[in-house]
Amino acid sequence: MPYQVPEPKIFACTQSTALGEKIAASYGADLGKVLFSRYSDGEFQPSFEESIRGTRIFIIGSTNPSSENLMEMLLMLDAAKRASARHITAVMPYFGWARQDRKDKPRVPIAAKLIAKMLETAGATRIITMDLHADQIQGFFEKPVDHLFASTLFLPYLKELELDNLCIASPDMGGSKRAYAYSKALESDVVICYKQRAKANVISHMELIGEVKGKNVVLVDDMVDTAGTLTRAADLMIERGALSVRAITTHGLLSGNAYEKIEKSKLTELIVTDSIPVEQDKKKIKVLSCADLFADVMQRVHHNTSISSKFLM
Repeated sequence: MPYQVPEPKIFACTQSTALGEKIAASYGADLGKVLFSRYSDGEFQPSFEESIRGTRIFIIGSTNPSSENLMEMLLMLDAAKRASARHITAVMPYFGWARQDRKDKPRVPIAAKLIAKMLETAGATRIITMDLHADQIQGFFEKPVDHLFASTLFLPYLKELELDNLCIASPDMGGSKRAYAYSKALESDVVICYKQRAKANVISHMELIGEVKGKNVVLVDDMVDTAGTLTRAADLMIERGALSVRAITTHGLLSGNAYEKIEKSKLTELIVTDSIPVEQDKKKIKVLSCADLFADVMQRVHHNTSISSKFLM
């Protein structure tokens, strides 16, 4: 009798449970059972409550701070490896600690490289992630990396808005490549914000390269943290005559008083994915789910079929 490849099993880390349930439902499977035992000092131990021997498993978990989210992923990968899983795929909608992808001054770490090595050492045989902060992070891994783009979600949404005089904007020089890719797909103009930082999360000066007068502007970025850059860019563009300013950002970190800034800003709306849990009761925040995208790619990975159609950018 020929060997039958068993169906994969899907598990989720604690903070990504809601997204994990959506992905599993879209995949057509139930979310696997994981028990987390916790000690009074904060240490915890994950335990798979079903056999995973010889199977392909997907572990869903974004690794945004706190570091406990990363630690959960590492411990679950290690547990899966020691339980003899056949293939162990870390599904990381948001790959945290990625902003430290190079040495920008002496005596600092390259955290993204360190995280990549830790994931592989823990047992990951494949990584599926979305909109890395820097594309070259894929090269930090020795294992296959499927780098998905949220443009497959955002572009249809933007086209449905049917905005006249559309203009795509990048909030900084580093995001210009992403902005040009969106503008090509939408056949629109591009403007770029040039900013200088006094320190992390603090902007000392911002200038606009391009014309926005009489246009509906859409800012595109991979993440929004404190929302300082986006709200300041929106204010600047409205001052320069823009009709409206929207922002699409894949990962809604939204730390500090970011929600308050957005609600008080001149942004018409902020569109994000649910790669990270986001408060959905805010008037200006629209959340698009990435569950179907990840479920589809997971199906293709398991059945060894092409996923190139998911790379629009």
